[in-house]
Parts: sequence; C-alpha cells; structure tokens
Amino acid sequence: MPKAFSCPMGQSNLISTLSEADRALVEPHLTLVKMDIGMTLEVPEVPIELVYFPKSGVGSTVTFSNNGRRIETGLFGYEGMSGTAAILQTGYTSNETFMQVAGEGLVIEPDRLQDLMEQSPSFQRHLLRYVQAMMTQTSQTALSNGQAKLEERLARWLLMCHDRISGNEMDLTHEFLSIMLGVRRAGVTVGTHMLEGKGLIRANRGQIIILDREGLEAEAQDSYGKPEAEYARLIGSDLTKSERS
Repeated sequence: MPKAFSCPMGQSNLISTLSEADRALVEPHLTLVKMDIGMTLEVPEVPIELVYFPKSGVGSTVTFSNNGRRIETGLFGYEGMSGTAAILQTGYTSNETFMQVAGEGLVIEPDRLQDLMEQSPSFQRHLLRYVQAMMTQTSQTALSNGQAKLEERLARWLLMCHDRISGNEMDLTHEFLSIMLGVRRAGVTVGTHMLEGKGLIRANRGQIIILDREGLEAEAQDSYGKPEAEYARLIGSDLTKSERS
C-alpha cells in the first residue's frame, strides 16, 4: 500500500499547496534551517519564538502531567507545521514539541506569520484547515490510546512515522516508543515482538524496519486512516485554485 501523503518529499506541502499569489506573499519571509534530532520547537507555556514548516524529518508534540507522565498527542512532518498557537493567536501552548527525526525546514516569526494572515484571508483559511486536520489526528490518538490494543497502537504509530520519512528504516529505541505510546518499555517489547512475529517489521537494536506496510495497516485496523483522509480532504497535495481561494 502507498504511503498516506502523495505530496513530494523534500518540500513543505503546506507551502507548496498555497495559491501562486499566497506563495509569492509568504515565501520571501521564510528562512531555511536545519532541524536536528531532539531540537525543541515549542516549550510549554512559553511564547513561541519561531514557527516551523518542515521539509523533511518528523516532529512530535508531547503532553505531560505534573508527576512526569508523558505521551505523544501529535505528530507531523513535511505535510505540516509547528506553532499552531500562532495561527490561533494564543501565544503558546501547554505542550512540548520537538524533533524526533532530524530534517530541515522553513521558519518564520509568529508576528510576521500573523501579519501575512491578516493580509491574505485565503492564507489564513489554509492554515486553519491544517489546525482542523491536526484536531482530527489528536482525537484519533485519544481514541486509539484509550480503546485499541497495544499492537494496534504501535502499528498505527509506525505507519504515521513511515508516512513522513523516505525509505523503510526508522531509528527508534524502546524507551522512546514507550514515551510516545505512554506505556512501559516491557509493553513496547511485547508489541514489537508480536508485529515482528507476523513478519510486519524487523526490529534491530535501536532500529525498526517496515517489511509489510499493508499488513501493518490491517493490524492497526480503523485506528489509522481517518486523520490521513481528513488531511487529504482539507489540504491535499494538488489543490485547485478554487479550493485554495
């Protein structure tokens, strides 16, 4: 089965799907930067300094409790962006966002982004559509975490990462996966062995290789697919001018 996003990797899909007029307005204000693994993009309850539009790599949004429990609530790559609080003009969020897979991206200051949205209602609508797409992803994550079996959740998460990288290899430790899924490392080990036993993945030390994507989609059941379909509906990869306006 093909990956969820048909947009070409190596470019920001949110920027490339803008109308020509909006791209001409926005692109002069974007700066290309490297985005190293572990790089912090957003700090909880601290005003956002930069908004990132990844061209490659994968970012994670993590929520946490006062006693240190953490779980991933959002994931994005070249199809998305960080800093949705800048779109909503709320200044900051209560979550942490960082890079889990290194890449590069385009950055812009929040104040400049908001100025551009004021200049172009169509640009603002485009970004608000992305906010809705992320709300759908977060809702599906909550449902999956609360109702799905561990192996289904793990399959879904691997598919979501696979959608946002080139190739089939992902550098992932069990400790990292335990944080992302909100389970103990022992649970990740059991889930990984189950998927490996079915021939869906191969797990090496610090690395997971996708062997059977179609099988992973079957394993994930209906926990995977709805947010991806909503993104295609709202953003797509080849919007017509009428859809962009």
